[in-house]
Amino acid sequence: QVTLVESGGDSVQAGGSLKLSCSASGAILNRMWWGWFRQAPGKEREAVACMNLWTGDPTYIDSMKGRFTISLDNAENTLFLQMNSLQPEDTAKYYCASTRFKATRCAAPDYIYWGQGTQVTVSS
Repeated sequence: QVTLVESGGDSVQAGGSLKLSCSASGAILNRMWWGWFRQAPGKEREAVACMNLWTGDPTYIDSMKGRFTISLDNAENTLFLQMNSLQPEDTAKYYCASTRFKATRCAAPDYIYWGQGTQVTVSS
């Protein structure tokens, strides 16, 4: 049984930074595909960043490039998302997700395991 628990969400001013964490149990990070997604009220869940299991390369959605960084700490079995230069439009609930199957698209339907999410609110 894979369990994911996100933390690190908070309320910040525009231009601020946050680092989200996703603690994983029942899974070995370097044998899974991982991703961060977010969902704002009234909107569909969208991808933020994903880690390619085969290459170790990250994939970022265009609006996050240069601002967000996804990383893995295998020793702590934790996935991270460093978010800089936050803007009000980044306000959403952020989820980490994983799967043992190929997930090269960085698309939510490809992921099986999900955390409960952590809220990020950015005020102007």
